[in-house]
Amino acid sequence: MTPGDTIRQRIAARTAAVSVVGMGYVGLPLAVAFAEAGFDVRGIDVDPERLRAIADGRSYLGDVPSATVGKLALDERRLTATDDYDAVADSDAAIICVPTPLSKTRTPDVSHVAAATECIAARMHEDMLVVLESTSYPGSTEDLVLARILANSPTELTVGEDFFLAFSPERVDPGQARWTIANTPKVIGGVTPACTEVAADLYGAIVESVVPVSSPRTAEMVKLLENTFRAANIALANEMAIMCERLGVDVWEVIDAAATKPFGYMPFYPGPGLGGHCIPVDPQYLAWKMRTLDYTARFIQLAEEINFSMPQYVADRVADSLNAEGKALNGSKILVLGVAYKRDVSDTRESPALDLVHLLRQKGASVTYHDPLVPAIEIEGLTLTSAGTAGQPSLEEAAAAADCVVIVTDHSSYDWEAIARTSRMIVDTRNAIPGNAAPSGRLFKL
Repeated sequence: MTPGDTIRQRIAARTAAVSVVGMGYVGLPLAVAFAEAGFDVRGIDVDPERLRAIADGRSYLGDVPSATVGKLALDERRLTATDDYDAVADSDAAIICVPTPLSKTRTPDVSHVAAATECIAARMHEDMLVVLESTSYPGSTEDLVLARILANSPTELTVGEDFFLAFSPERVDPGQARWTIANTPKVIGGVTPACTEVAADLYGAIVESVVPVSSPRTAEMVKLLENTFRAANIALANEMAIMCERLGVDVWEVIDAAATKPFGYMPFYPGPGLGGHCIPVDPQYLAWKMRTLDYTARFIQLAEEINFSMPQYVADRVADSLNAEGKALNGSKILVLGVAYKRDVSDTRESPALDLVHLLRQKGASVTYHDPLVPAIEIEGLTLTSAGTAGQPSLEEAAAAADCVVIVTDHSSYDWEAIARTSRMIVDTRNAIPGNAAPSGRLFKL
């Protein structure tokens, strides 16, 4: 038998057990996909609420139906969740999907990956596959994960022979249904060819297309290129919005017209800033790595400068819009619509709305917010509660009372025509108000 034959046979027979470490936006959908494919799946997480939800057969993510979790966890018993890493000991594969945030100094924080790897390594056995899905800097799989496995494994194991290690970047897009785990191609880079083959077999059980690459470092760079591409092009769209405003041109009309070109152009859209875990964070992992090699990633640096200045630009637009009506920002009532980082999700990580609320409050505005998916947020040590929740005015009442409504997140549940009729003034950063809407007051677009 050649290396990997045993685990590949178990994968083919669906007798392989899979542990997914980190059951958040990446881990839960992945665990569900493997369980639906017939594997015995053990989720590992430190959050007791997540563990309780899975044990009860409930989902805590909008993209994963509770009915699906209930079927897999309660009826078929293919999906379980625990905070005990001993579940790895009798698993054939362990997939790491833990957070990789930036530190306060905007340097990579891979402490969660390191901790998870050491826990897995202490329970390693022969014919086991370990996959890192958490985004990190190029070299992480070998320099961080492999090194810790070799240092912490209870027995001497050889990668590519006794165990298998690969990097496969997550490509989850929360809040949309078109691209799923199944129909999104999966990039896989193993430390050795045998590692790539074993990982490809495992993921091939749940995805339609597997894209093998030559190394983990290549796969890591693929992920960073994807999100750096998006960050740079969003920065271009944001700067275009600023230029169009000064030229008296509608940037949304410009983009829509440019998008009719069938070649050589891909539309990106401006907004109040970047949010979420990936696009604001991933390029900084690459920039940090390049600084260690005495190279400045200039496109990344410029894109960050433009994108992270957008909340201030929006705050200035609000102040200018109020000034056009003879009002000062100081003392004005501002309603922020949407604080999640993107449409139809409840995630506020890195959300530009939080920066905007802070900036508006700093200038003396009285700021409230509404978000159908985010009942409360923490700002400067204070808890703000969404309009429409118990004890708070309704969305209609809050909009009518506000001197200015700022559209930050364009959730599909909003009735934009009703909001336009109710509001005295709107600053629309998402081009959400339709062209045929008739605002009762002034409408200002980004």
